[in-house]
This record gives sequence, C-alpha cells and structure tokens, in this order.
Amino acid sequence: TWKWVVGPMFLYLCERLVRFWRSQQKVVITKVVIHPFKTIELQMMKKGFKMEVGQYIFVKCPAVSKLEWHPFTLTSAPEEDYFSIHVRIVGDWTEGLFNACGCDKQEFQEAWKMPKIAVDGPFGTASEDVFSYEIVMLVGAGIGVTPFASVLKSVWYKYCHDATNLKLKKIYFYWLCRDTHAFEWFADLLQSLEAQMQERNNAEFLSYNIYLTGWDESQATHFAVHHEEEKDVITGLKQKTLYGRPNWENEFKTIAGQHPGSRIGVFLCGPEGLADTLNKQSISNSEADPRGVHFIFNKENF
Repeated sequence: TWKWVVGPMFLYLCERLVRFWRSQQKVVITKVVIHPFKTIELQMMKKGFKMEVGQYIFVKCPAVSKLEWHPFTLTSAPEEDYFSIHVRIVGDWTEGLFNACGCDKQEFQEAWKMPKIAVDGPFGTASEDVFSYEIVMLVGAGIGVTPFASVLKSVWYKYCHDATNLKLKKIYFYWLCRDTHAFEWFADLLQSLEAQMQERNNAEFLSYNIYLTGWDESQATHFAVHHEEEKDVITGLKQKTLYGRPNWENEFKTIAGQHPGSRIGVFLCGPEGLADTLNKQSISNSEADPRGVHFIFNKENF
C-alpha cells in the first residue's frame, strides 16, 4: 500500500511547494477602480505573469486574513500589460478588501498605501478553447459573465491590431441577470466592442442578448414605454434588454439553421441547472451525420 501512497503524496507536495513559491512573488496593485453597486476592479502586475482568456487566480490579502484564499476569474485580456479581477462586495472578506484598498475613503489613495496581495495562478478553464471554433455561443449567468469579459476584450484587441489570423468568425453572447445592478461595469465593454465592429463594417460579428430575469410590473411598463428608443435605457446599447428567460430550444435551432455543417462551441459559466439544460440542447440539436452541425458543450459551474 505504501508504494501506491508515496508517489501521489510526493507529487502533491511538489505541487504545493510550487504554489507556495508562486504565492510569495511580489504583486503590485497599479489601479483600483470603484464601479457602481460596490463592485471594485483591481488591476495588478506581477513579474513573469502570463495568462490566457477565461483563466482564474487565487487571491490572498494578509491584511484581511492570513490564511484565506479566494478564486477570482481574470477579466483582463492577454494583450494588456496588467491583469485584473472584479470583486463584488458581498461578505466579510470582500468587505475587508474593500476597506483595505481605501475604497471607503473619499481622498485619493497613494500606491504605497495599497495592501499586500498574494496571487497564485493562473489556472486554466474551458473558456480557453473559445478561439478554436469559428462559431461560439457564450452564456454567462450573473457574475458568471467575468470569463467572457476577458474573451471579448481579447477579441477587441485583436480587431484593433490584426484580425486576419482570427479563426473566430461569429459570437452569440447571452447574459442572464436578476437585476440591473450587474450591467453597470460590463456595458462599457460591450459598447466599445459594438462601436469597433461597426467601424470595421463587421457589425454581424457579435450578436448579444441580455436577459433581465428578476423583473416586476414597473420595470416591464418602463421597458414598454422606451422600447422604440434607439438605445436601451438600461445598458445604453443598441440591442434592447429582454425580460424573462431565453427559449433555448429556439435559440439552438436558429443558430443550427444559420450555420449548417459547422462545429459550434457552447461555453457556459453559470449554475448546474442551466448547464444541464444547455448540455441536453447541445446533444439534441447535433446531427448524427459527421458533416452536419455539431454543438460542443463546455462548462464552468459556480
């Protein structure tokens, strides 16, 4: 028995030593951005840090807790000279980080006053394979949109420089949110990407649908009154916000009809229930013929 135990234990210890060494490397917080509804963005730099789209890191702030590590999806793109995370203030640890970064103070905070941060990672996820497909469906539920922020930023940078080698030709993006608060920090990115695609006469590249799932009568009435305006009153985007939940069967059938004979990557960051639904739709809408349309499902659950 000891022969079978010693090998895995040795590998585990080696892995822990590597992670400990990486966590001791110096991390510099270069910028803290306060977004509406107590969401903060930490922009950081670390020597030798390399990332891919959709990856995540573990973060520790000794000023808040000397032992706690928390996972956060990277919201920056590999093309940027920093890496960033978005933290929504929803508990004791995130509240402590919010205060440690001086976000509760009105005056400007000097860089040397920023707390020490330890970072372990990055670690890979299914979202890294986005650029392996010509057609993709990106589905984010609530804060599950964060890995796709990295993807869309990377697409924006590629189009700003040279998109001739980009295999990805079409993105169908779905974002499901319970309330309007979650739109605030992400709408700017979509607006930039929307404008970039229009300038390059490629407005069809990104098709996005934003669903507000936790709505009431007053919101529905407001929506009906302003529906004819050029831009959405909630997000400022040309695509109008939709109410309720998507009819996934119709969405899959529509996309399959528009791209016959294609391999379509379906990427989800959301709850297990939604993953089951999308997995079943991916299977039922894929054709038995190898030359037909096929949906390849990839997921990250939280």
